[in-house]
Parts: sequence; C-alpha cells; structure tokens
Amino acid sequence: MYIVPIAWLYVTFMMAVAEATSSQGTVLGACITFVLYGLMPIALILYFMGSPARRRQRLAREAQEAQDYLAAQAAQATQAADQESPPSQQANTGHLAPGKLVTPVRKES
Repeated sequence: MYIVPIAWLYVTFMMAVAEATSSQGTVLGACITFVLYGLMPIALILYFMGSPARRRQRLAREAQEAQDYLAAQAAQATQAADQESPPSQQANTGHLAPGKLVTPVRKES
C-alpha cells in the first residue's frame, strides 16, 4: 500500500534536487517544490485512506468501553445483592400485617 506514496516522494525529491542544482533554481524553491508537490498531497491521501481504519478502531474501542461498563454495573449489582440480608430477616415493608393473607373472592354461580 505504501509503495506508491514512497515512489511519489522519491519523484518529488528528485524534482527538488534538480531545481536546487539548476542554474536558475534555488534551494528555497526546491524546498517549496518538495513540500507542495510531495509532502502535502501524500499526507492528505494517507489521511483520507486511513479514515475507515480509524473509524473501525473508534467503534471497537467504544464497544469495549460499553462492555466494560455493563460488566462493572453487573458486578456492582451482584455485590449489592450479596450485602443485603436474607428475606426472612428483612423488615416488613408491605401494607399488610405479617401472617395475614387475603383470600381470593370467588363469584358464586
């Protein structure tokens, strides 16, 4: 995948060397040629080509964080349930007196 960018940088480097060694060229012009024709286009192309991979990494990281969060919540709920007292020792929080059951009312036919 990187052979084309490397080749293009080589070509632009040779262009810059030719401009720097030319009788009418300058080193500043060679640097500008290398940056504007070589580095900037290659950097943009590689950045855009790497976007799908960065998106996959971000989604995988978010999924892992969500999974870790759910596991932590489950562990916290389990720990809270373990700390509660058994049902026989819990206080009566219902609205009925202990021991009194409500019998169902049936319709007589």
